[in-house]
Amino acid sequence: MAKKRANGGQKPNPVKSTKSSSATRGFYILIVVIAIVGIAGLSYLAAKPQGAASQWDSSLPSLNAMGHVEGSDSAQLEVIEFADFECPICGQFATLTEPDIRTHLIDSGVVRIRYMDFPLSMHRNTWNAHRAAWCAGDQGKFWPMHDGIYRYQDSWNSEATSNPDKVLAGIAQGIGLDMAQYTSCVDTKKYQAQLQANELEANRRHVDATPTFVFGTKVVANYLTYDQFKAEVMQAIARQKDAAKK
Repeated sequence: MAKKRANGGQKPNPVKSTKSSSATRGFYILIVVIAIVGIAGLSYLAAKPQGAASQWDSSLPSLNAMGHVEGSDSAQLEVIEFADFECPICGQFATLTEPDIRTHLIDSGVVRIRYMDFPLSMHRNTWNAHRAAWCAGDQGKFWPMHDGIYRYQDSWNSEATSNPDKVLAGIAQGIGLDMAQYTSCVDTKKYQAQLQANELEANRRHVDATPTFVFGTKVVANYLTYDQFKAEVMQAIARQKDAAKK
């Protein structure tokens, strides 16, 4: 309630009174509008998980989280990347930065990358892409499929099509997969339980953005250029060496 002003016994100015009354009405109208918007927002938030939940199968067994690794087992550092195939910034990293990382850091044995699935509920087609990548991995071609999915992201994402599996199958065929085996794997959702386990691992680590990188003990949630990525790698290796001396 608005605080009354003292007026020294004079009669209230009618104009001021009208303004005060209008302001009070405006205040209550604003409260009502905020309440309506708040209820609508809560309804949206309540409805949103229902769409995401349809991607989950609670009857599947719980598995340990496990991503796909690129690089030598003897690399000086393993970097974990939590990523979403439909995330545009993840796509930029995969197409612009990762080729240089492979050439200068992975192939030279400095680092290996572990790709961990973190499909975001806001992306309608991302689960299809993650399943497709794992089914390509079933034939030893996860990374070629990974690259193709990101390269043609604008052809299969939620804005482009309501039938992403058709486009993803074209990518799979382009990298030389046995299509009968691939199609069976996708249709039966062979790796659904593993994808769910990987998403739970991201939640356990409180990952809330993609891409998120883990450099030893340091977590970076941001797009990284090659120079930024290399700097984080070198710093993490230095931290490991310092810790080993203690």
